[in-house]
Amino acid sequence: MKDVIVIIGANGGIGRAITAQAAQRFEQTPVYALSRHPVTDQGADNVTFKTLQTDNEADIAEFCQTIKHANERVVTAICTIGTLHGAVDELSLSPEKKLEDLNESQLLAYFKINSVIPALWLKHLVGVMSSNPSQIACLSARVGSISDNRLGGWYGYRASKAALNMLVKTAAVEYGRRAKSTSLVCYHPGTVDTALSEPFQHNVKPEKLFTAQFTANQLLTALETVESQHSPYFLDWDHKVVSW
Repeated sequence: MKDVIVIIGANGGIGRAITAQAAQRFEQTPVYALSRHPVTDQGADNVTFKTLQTDNEADIAEFCQTIKHANERVVTAICTIGTLHGAVDELSLSPEKKLEDLNESQLLAYFKINSVIPALWLKHLVGVMSSNPSQIACLSARVGSISDNRLGGWYGYRASKAALNMLVKTAAVEYGRRAKSTSLVCYHPGTVDTALSEPFQHNVKPEKLFTAQFTANQLLTALETVESQHSPYFLDWDHKVVSW
């Protein structure tokens, strides 16, 4: 069995940085970089870019079966998929400031992208994880912490990230039986200088606006420290525990 790394959402700012750094850190390990749109970056020799509908369960299942049939197992999977604002299908998402801003279509879009899609990956990865110490990380957010919510607002984003955290926490119980060497991690990257955070950067102190490269390094370093017997984890960019 050969261990491989899987980056889900490799065409975003954080996804590209994680792919590049994972390939450099683990030169002998194949890296699958998955994205819905073709990646034009020239990757390292151990990176295989795959255009895949990462939000489609049939494609997710087919990819995992391909891994299995190739006698490969996933040692690290990182899901960077998520949304806060912008165009989604025919919607224009924008974080809600008050109850009157809530609408069904926007809430459903938040949950589909931020909660459902990562959960489908958890569903299909469980059968192809390595028996060596392995990890699955999903990009979450501190605002998804129920106990830490003191400011309110951002209903759909908060709730969908809280749902992601619960899905990961629940899956960790089953992974503990079926993929005992795998640690599950919800990761708060802080405010990263990408398109996702761009409209909200004006209130962020310069030293707290992180580059995608810094974020990738912090996440990959954190994954080296986790242990399956303590899974799941909810960690921030500084490797500190975030309350669920």
